[in-house]
Amino acid sequence: MEDTQILELFRKRDESAIAELKRKYDKLCAYVAGNILSVREDAEECVNSAYFEVWNNIPPAAPDDLKTYLCRIVKNKAIDRLKYNSAEKRNPELTVSLDELAECIPAKAEEELSAKELAEAISRFLREQDEKHRKVFVRRYWYGDSLGRIAELYGMNEKTVATYLFRTRNKLKDFLRKEGYDHE
Repeated sequence: MEDTQILELFRKRDESAIAELKRKYDKLCAYVAGNILSVREDAEECVNSAYFEVWNNIPPAAPDDLKTYLCRIVKNKAIDRLKYNSAEKRNPELTVSLDELAECIPAKAEEELSAKELAEAISRFLREQDEKHRKVFVRRYWYGDSLGRIAELYGMNEKTVATYLFRTRNKLKDFLRKEGYDHE
């Protein structure tokens, strides 16, 4: 079933919307949550909670991209669960990847930009990158994949992946600076 049809089921408050959403995106959602959380039950709970949130938000929310909307909710729920479980027990891989990305976002950006504006700026930046750099960046910072997993997916060396990410983060930092967001 197409996303537009699923969204229409949500707008009609048809309970089959959740079943269709689950049928289409359950594996992807489990993957996103599973990369953040080490306990399968926690990941499943986050995914189910995300389905419930989508049910409660549509309508009035009308996402342009249902897949991205759902994955963002799952990711946020998984990160919240990770924080809840204990700061000392955080997944070090995810913490490292989020710390890496935080280095290229200006400190004042969180105060000055809405999440939507920041996401739009990063999306514009990523559209300007070549396909391989963009995919490596998204795998690391959206899906939370390890360097080893990304290297395996794209037939690369881990050091090459790290170099791609380093260069892309620097380009993002420069891009945001040119957009008027200083790091100092």
